[in-house]
Amino acid sequence: MELVYDYPLYRPPSESQSLIFQVTLGCSFNKCSFCNMYRTKEYSERSSDEIDREIDLMASYFPDTKRIFLADGDALNLETTKLIHILSKIRKEFKNLERISSYSMPKNLLEKSYDELESLKKAGLDMVYLGIESGNNTVLKKVTKGATSKMIVDSCKKAKDTGFILSCMIILGLGGKNYSKVHAEDTSKVINEIEPDYIGALTLYMEPDIEQEFYTKFKEPFIPLDDLGVLDELNNLINGITVTGNVIFRANHASNVYSIGGTLPKNKTDILQKIGYLKEHPELLKPKMLRRF
Repeated sequence: MELVYDYPLYRPPSESQSLIFQVTLGCSFNKCSFCNMYRTKEYSERSSDEIDREIDLMASYFPDTKRIFLADGDALNLETTKLIHILSKIRKEFKNLERISSYSMPKNLLEKSYDELESLKKAGLDMVYLGIESGNNTVLKKVTKGATSKMIVDSCKKAKDTGFILSCMIILGLGGKNYSKVHAEDTSKVINEIEPDYIGALTLYMEPDIEQEFYTKFKEPFIPLDDLGVLDELNNLINGITVTGNVIFRANHASNVYSIGGTLPKNKTDILQKIGYLKEHPELLKPKMLRRF
């Protein structure tokens, strides 16, 4: 038995084995120039009755489900009492559940009070995925992220203070050649302030249907990074990360030039050495035809 999804459907790579419930459709912002994930959808919120029926149905077929992901782009945009109802219903019907997670935008977290977030945590939401993309305000504005670095830091600290597991995404090459240095430096600073539990690094990949929009909104010539430029930027990023707690770092997305990972700060030297080796041996990098977002 399968759920009937409203496609396209996206979830983080780490949710590949999760049962997915689409509690919202699309993205409530949907203006980031680098992202076309929900461009074919108009944002809407599904009714509680419809979601309840799906939860009951899936619980009868998959009672031993361990993980559940709430889609689409920002389930936390839902009104808090409605989301608490969904979370409580899921926890009631799936007795062996280990984790419920969802995407979030900075504004979703900032618009909810600490009391609301604590209520969501108590109701069963365990983990939040949030796109930092860049810590540099100029880059964030040029790609119409809809958030400043301060908003990103404040929202992520709010999630951490409430007790959520926090996984953050950044995009290598997002500022192109002209902004590569400040993109890496400022993103490192943001990561240092937040100290998320997980960091996932992707590499900029634009689908043809949004490429021109990206260039237009950037408002100056955009010079993409070549593979060595991406490795230089990654090197600068890792060099600048000085977290004290354990932060799991992964650059193993399909868009990346090579799969690199480790735990910071413990594996920082190893990661930097691997980047240096790859720069000396570019023949080891993933062929471009195999990379995509």
